[in-house]
Amino acid sequence: MTMSLRYAARSDIGLKRTGNEDSGFGDNHLLMVADGMGGHAAGELASAMAVATFAELADTDMADDQVLERLDAGVDTLTERIGDVIAADPSNQGMGTTVTGLYWLGNRVGIVHVGDSRAYRLRDGQLSQLTKDHTYVQTLVDSGEITPEAALTHPRRNLLIRAVDGIHPVEADLSMRETRPGDRYLLCSDGLTGVVPDSALAEVLRQDADPTGAVTRLVDMALEGGAPDNVTVVIADVEADNRATEGLPVVVGAAGEPGNRARLPNVPWPVDEQLDPNDPQPRTIKAPPAAVPIEPVEVIEKPPRPRWAKVVIGVVAAVVILMALIGAGLLWALQGQWYVAEDNGKVAIFHGVQGTLGPIPLQRVESVTDIDVASLPSYDQERVRSGIPTHSLDAAQGTVQELERSAATCQTDPATPGCPVPETTQQPEPQPTASGP
Repeated sequence: MTMSLRYAARSDIGLKRTGNEDSGFGDNHLLMVADGMGGHAAGELASAMAVATFAELADTDMADDQVLERLDAGVDTLTERIGDVIAADPSNQGMGTTVTGLYWLGNRVGIVHVGDSRAYRLRDGQLSQLTKDHTYVQTLVDSGEITPEAALTHPRRNLLIRAVDGIHPVEADLSMRETRPGDRYLLCSDGLTGVVPDSALAEVLRQDADPTGAVTRLVDMALEGGAPDNVTVVIADVEADNRATEGLPVVVGAAGEPGNRARLPNVPWPVDEQLDPNDPQPRTIKAPPAAVPIEPVEVIEKPPRPRWAKVVIGVVAAVVILMALIGAGLLWALQGQWYVAEDNGKVAIFHGVQGTLGPIPLQRVESVTDIDVASLPSYDQERVRSGIPTHSLDAAQGTVQELERSAATCQTDPATPGCPVPETTQQPEPQPTASGP
């Protein structure tokens, strides 16, 4: 029996954001949602690159037993590409994205997941969440410290513990699941799940037979609920038929914006010819202008240098370039980078980057606070001990203020989930006294 996918996608900026950092994608094999982060640090570019990277992967032939390996490699490739953007412009440090994707193989589907975007499956009227959020709050739920209901309103419910940021290696959740005709898949950013409960998601997925109608209704429900964040929804139905269908890809959100594509001319952007439900006009990606012809010039041949001379010149040039790169890297590290980390048990702000270049440290201590790292919640302790990179001194000071508030919360309410358990004071045992005869 032949099976095919019928899919639709929609992305909306929401009611509170000034730009859309979400990206969505759907084609005959790949479904994806990426939620960029970083604000001014180009979160929209990170999510757009996620879609481009995995869409490129979907265009290649892939055996069933290669899917998870290739999806994992896609995360590594995306990490490298984001890292290259940060290296070219250090002000982009802080950019990152979630990645939630499904690669459809007919009777099976491979899943890749990093972050708090989600994948669901509706089967026989029952909605199942296929991914687990990589958030601080989810760790509290897993450990039994709070209930799933309490997680919905927890003040740190959006704090990610895993994302693709171009700096830190990240381990993706990978799984393979079987598919059946009639299955319906939903991928969405937290702009939907943060406003619309799972019960309402299930109701819409059961009632709306057409994927385009379902994505439209879900986004509208998020907007009716206040939509404080960008909202991106991708829905696909597994259909049984006797014909192979080849629909056109649909790209929504930041990945479909020509302005974002122009900022990253070397990224292999996917073809986008299907109508976006937000925009009834077909999207046309303009071809780059033709190169200006170069007038021919007279070439004067010179006698070739001896081979040994070429080798010496090449070695000298390589050494000079290496020294220049090292010098530029050190200057960049000291001038444009800041991070918050531990210094002798205290929270401190460092100027530079973590690590050394041989015997040369790439950072110096800017200031040391009075905050004891041990007084912070367990997750904040891990962040500080690993180092929290920021893009400016002001941002580093803002991070310190956030940590100071966390320490104060633990001081006033030690029972707060994640806070260190205060040590009990041991009272000396009474000593026996000698009694008279």
